[in-house]
Amino acid sequence: MLRGIASGTALAGAVLVATAARPAAHEIRVVPNAFAAGSDASTRVPGHVPIAPATLGSGAPTQRRSDSADAAATVERFHAALAAGDSAGALALLTPDVVILESGGVETREDYRAHHLPADIAFARAVKGERAPLRVTVRGDAAWATGTSTTVGEYRGRPVNSSGAELVVLTRTPQGWRIAAIHWSSRARRPAGGG
Repeated sequence: MLRGIASGTALAGAVLVATAARPAAHEIRVVPNAFAAGSDASTRVPGHVPIAPATLGSGAPTQRRSDSADAAATVERFHAALAAGDSAGALALLTPDVVILESGGVETREDYRAHHLPADIAFARAVKGERAPLRVTVRGDAAWATGTSTTVGEYRGRPVNSSGAELVVLTRTPQGWRIAAIHWSSRARRPAGGG
């Protein structure tokens, strides 16, 4: 078990996997919809294997993997709170001094709560995106998670077709991993066959 998360267990529609080439690596990837019940993981996600208790060993490497999984779970809970319209749940995962960078601006926790959070919730509820595997690295009491996404749909009567990138910096607190900084960027995707 990874601190209460069983290997191969769905985590907000994702499964935890470790890179096969570096089984002792200090990295966990959260792969959305990577495994169906009874499927062969090696054919679904080349170069990755599901984390099983037998592969974890003992000592420091297990702790590091657990830290990575816990940090990834915090990012996943944040996104799940936005999609569920749970502003209190999303804010609870942010540190008091969080910094959010998006659209060329910098927001504090209070700025985000008052201005951007309602729009992020509305967007997340209206337009479903597909998130690529999340890569998490831990260094002591700090961690960073990077990932990309594709969002296609309609929002407030306007078509949406964008690619996004995310960097989330987390810090270990007595309550677990909390988000200390977020940087989001996105760009319009070109239509298929477009020049």
